[in-house]
Amino acid sequence: MTNLNWTSEDIPNQSNKVIVITGATSGLGKQATKVLVSKNAKVILAVRNTQKAKDVVMEIRKDFPNAKLEIRHLDLGKLNSVKTFAKEFTSDYSQLDVLINNAGIMMCPYSKTEDGFEIQMGTNHFGHFALTGLLTPLLLETKDSRVVATSSIAHKSGSINFDDINWESRKYNTIKAYADSKLANLYFTYELARKYKDNPNAPIFTVAHPGGTNTDLGRHMSITKLLAPLLGQKVEVGTLPSLRAATDLNAASGDYFGPKNFFESRGYPVIVQPNKMAQNEVNAKRLWEISEQLTGVKY
Repeated sequence: MTNLNWTSEDIPNQSNKVIVITGATSGLGKQATKVLVSKNAKVILAVRNTQKAKDVVMEIRKDFPNAKLEIRHLDLGKLNSVKTFAKEFTSDYSQLDVLINNAGIMMCPYSKTEDGFEIQMGTNHFGHFALTGLLTPLLLETKDSRVVATSSIAHKSGSINFDDINWESRKYNTIKAYADSKLANLYFTYELARKYKDNPNAPIFTVAHPGGTNTDLGRHMSITKLLAPLLGQKVEVGTLPSLRAATDLNAASGDYFGPKNFFESRGYPVIVQPNKMAQNEVNAKRLWEISEQLTGVKY
């Protein structure tokens, strides 16, 4: 992985590729959609707000009139919605080249998903765990397929309480809950890579984080609104780690991409290292078992 100044110019032609991006209506997901259709991929915007997605499609088509785009409804906070999306998608498509699990919520007030999960763990981890599991048969049938998870530098302050994963018996700490959900994204990717390491048809499982990027993800944090314009990098740059994780032909399962400069907060995407906690296999396996149990999705 020698290219230290990797940009979207390095993305190979994506003709004939089908790519699903969750949360494609804003921020990183919207930018990734724009870049990948410019490389001739067909992109499915898997989104909660389909009206907003229509606006995004219109905007992208101004620059790329022939862009292959499709909108499908997906609410990661509702397992029924995840199951419906996966069922309909697998009946309509015979391939899935890349699944970019991008959607996320950050540091919002305490609430629960329809299925009783703490909102951040439920959306950022459990929803994507279920979605990926239900789409895995199609991914296995697609040559050189790939799954990309989206983590964060915040994973470094995560430490999941497996006995109270939905914050029912602790005072809620939204910053901690977000960090836990981003740690979960790493556990998920590493456990996937281990489970499928001997399967020659398995997808490549990668993970990325955007560093400090100006998106509307931090809308619940007043300090973020003040500091983001000063500290954050543009979304065009912040999306590069995910794009590299999704398209770099040299990427391998378990690779984690993030910005190379200033404590991984900005710059071109390179392979970065998670903290020691994220590499704990016992925790990863425990989260996997809990995830299968709570979502009812078995791989």
